[in-house]
Amino acid sequence: MLSIDQNFYDLQGTKAFLKFAKTAIPLFYTILMSFGKRLLEARKKKGNNQEVLAEQLGTKGPAIGRYERDEMKPSIDAAAKMADILGVSLDWLVGHTDLELDKGMINRIVEVTRMKDKEKEHVFAMLDAFITSTKMQSFLAK
Repeated sequence: MLSIDQNFYDLQGTKAFLKFAKTAIPLFYTILMSFGKRLLEARKKKGNNQEVLAEQLGTKGPAIGRYERDEMKPSIDAAAKMADILGVSLDWLVGHTDLELDKGMINRIVEVTRMKDKEKEHVFAMLDAFITSTKMQSFLAK
């Protein structure tokens, strides 16, 4: 009987393993990302340097560096302000979710929650149809 380690090595290089690695490894990396790594990613995606973010927060650049290296944790107020400045949710920034929602997406969700039930049904029906169509196109393209 082969050990789990041997089975792992036997699978490497197979199409199934490569497909798994291509999708699962980035997901695991995202799940394991620390506050500092998420802050760094969000800051770079926004195109800010440490000094700009520090100025917007009312602090100095070295503090941002310490946050990004996980040497120091910000207060909840500072983390919330960072999330707002960077356009990400506080839940994502602190690692409570791996679903990265930008402000535009959050605003759309809020608007839908304010709709009447019948209007929500129409929005969800259109969204479900679009999702199904996209999945089918993706499946057929393989």
